[in-house]
Amino acid sequence: MAESTTILDTATFAFLDIETTGGSSTSYRITEIGVRFWRGGQAVGEWQTLINPQTRISPFIESLTGINNALVADAPVFAEVADEFRRQLGDAIFVAHNARFDYGFIKSEFRRLGQLFSARVLCTVKLSRKLYPEFRRHNMDALIARHGLSPVQRHRAMGDVDAMWQFFGHALADKGRDCVGQTIATLLQRPSIPSHLPPDILEEIPPRPGVYRFYGENDVLLYVGKSTNLLQRVAAHFSGDHNSSRGVRMSASLRRVEWTETAGELGALLLELKQIKGLQPLFNRRSRAAKRLLSIELVADRRGYLQARLARDIDPSRLGDYYGLFRSKRDGERALQGIAGKNDLCPRLLGLEAGEAGPCFQRSLGRCKGACNGEEDVVRYNLRMQIAFHNLRLATWPWAGAVGVVERSKDGERTDILVIYNWVHVATVHRQEDLDGLALAGAVHFDLDSYRLVVKALMGPADQRKPVIELPIRGLPDVLMP
Repeated sequence: MAESTTILDTATFAFLDIETTGGSSTSYRITEIGVRFWRGGQAVGEWQTLINPQTRISPFIESLTGINNALVADAPVFAEVADEFRRQLGDAIFVAHNARFDYGFIKSEFRRLGQLFSARVLCTVKLSRKLYPEFRRHNMDALIARHGLSPVQRHRAMGDVDAMWQFFGHALADKGRDCVGQTIATLLQRPSIPSHLPPDILEEIPPRPGVYRFYGENDVLLYVGKSTNLLQRVAAHFSGDHNSSRGVRMSASLRRVEWTETAGELGALLLELKQIKGLQPLFNRRSRAAKRLLSIELVADRRGYLQARLARDIDPSRLGDYYGLFRSKRDGERALQGIAGKNDLCPRLLGLEAGEAGPCFQRSLGRCKGACNGEEDVVRYNLRMQIAFHNLRLATWPWAGAVGVVERSKDGERTDILVIYNWVHVATVHRQEDLDGLALAGAVHFDLDSYRLVVKALMGPADQRKPVIELPIRGLPDVLMP
């Protein structure tokens, strides 16, 4: 029996449509789901429900779909129908018009529940393009008009399902079962797992926080990433709805996957940064280590006016004396120009204009209040400088020595104690007794991205801070600037 006939005779097709509060699955939510099941040439059931999106429906979406806030007020939230949705679909082929949209929203809803969702996906837009390549447009309205399909209630889930259903029936009658079946088989051929990986690779990866690494031929490191759910994130890389050229090239090169679990997101973020900068994977574009960091110092001139200068040699032990960290001189000067423009500060005192005597050029334009030639009171100017730079001031390490930042997994099965000193992550242990006698010899390098992460974790809003324990560790490391 031909492969095409096998698919049409034995597979169940779930014709599915959703309505949503907007166009992005990361920002908007589902308001309605409709599914009709087809098997062996006939309908075998249907399922539909309104969904409370737990957010407001805009007037535009209400006018488009007819679904308003009152209509969904008493409807179940997605979490309440998720299990039933899985049961209804089973192993059916997920059929949708512009399936990337519907499939992406369904996956996002399950992702919010900490669950992985995957299915074989058939897009009827792609099916129409394959079967009717002579036509340019393949949106639903074009299909209805072109093939003489019966009118439906557009932009409601079961209405759009009915339109897909009619198109599918028309295509079978017009092109024949063999042609349609073979076309479907071709569209479904793309594997969900890269060919060089074990087919059961996703069964091994845990749904926990951590860092994953993709390796290519000769064990070349291709990519390092992190997630609060390793299984979900790695599966997303393999998903058929990722079609960037970069993703395709990486998938084709992939030979092996490794991962390291962590107890929480901070540990995963810090480990990801360390491995990207230390191992420099081929496909990571961000977070490369800066060759040299610069900052800004405020130093009084001979008249007592504070002037700003770029500092190339930063002392990590007195970070509170510096303002901002920059990867290049250009970035630092751009920050100074922004501060000058917003606060009418003298560009000469900010090191942006040469000269020592007389008014600066911006003074003649009314954008400097005269500190350059002594017209502005020195105390007033210095106060304005300090206020302008306040938000850029770096945080001084507030503890006498190293601290342990405690992260525990949601299920309580794993604990990580991230040992941090002077905003640098220097070690990770898993039990408090492992801290006894821990010696941190040698040197570690200060990192801008890690600094930002650690400051947020330790000095952010009180209700978001991680638990911290001060550590009596012998031999604290030297912290070096890049």
